[in-house]
Amino acid sequence: MTIWHGERGTGEPVVLLHSTATDSGMWDAQEAALAERFRVIKVDFRGYGRTPYQADKPYSDAGDVAEVLAALGVSRPAVVASSGAGRVALELATAGLAGRLVLLNPLSTLEPTPDLRAYWAEENRLLEAGDVQGAAELNARTLLGPEAGEEAWQRLVAMQRHAFEVQLAADPEPEQFEGEVRPAEIDVPALVVAGAHDLPYFLESARHLVGELPQARLVELPWAGHLPALERPEEINALLLDYL
Repeated sequence: MTIWHGERGTGEPVVLLHSTATDSGMWDAQEAALAERFRVIKVDFRGYGRTPYQADKPYSDAGDVAEVLAALGVSRPAVVASSGAGRVALELATAGLAGRLVLLNPLSTLEPTPDLRAYWAEENRLLEAGDVQGAAELNARTLLGPEAGEEAWQRLVAMQRHAFEVQLAADPEPEQFEGEVRPAEIDVPALVVAGAHDLPYFLESARHLVGELPQARLVELPWAGHLPALERPEEINALLLDYL
């Protein structure tokens, strides 16, 4: 099994983990900015971007990322994660494999709320009806805030549609599992970012997580939706450079 990854720049390592509505391409602007000062590593999870959706045994995204980092000789990097990848970052940190965290609108240990369940249900309805384009556009409407332009919309729809197509075509579908997350034991600096225009679940999730992590602080962006790295890339570049 080959997990696609890319590297750029030199210096202290920073790992960029993408949302499950996108692929590593969501970080193109951040990669270019960060690579002037850091060794930037991007990874495509299985079934996203340039990584196939297959496995001969149960796997976890965190396990895949850990193996990539081990192969690259990287230990305890800063990990920047968006949305569902926040859970992956927390698993890595729980295992002692992250030295610093930046979590943008992350999934956390908070149970799904009605708004999130309704969004997932509509996505599943469209996919079961064979409307892959409609499901991809649902994600763009739901996840992008008011600052997102046409380019961000088109890129998100393309990345999400590709992931849907790859994953729906898998036969058999790989078995995936999640590792342990113990926030109280993750004693590393953590910046948790929340968007005011995101689904209520993610704002609650960010605040919940800040209360669990020993060294976390919260930044709420009044202009942002769920994917601020695509919505105002230069502002997120500045935020990351300042924090890292």
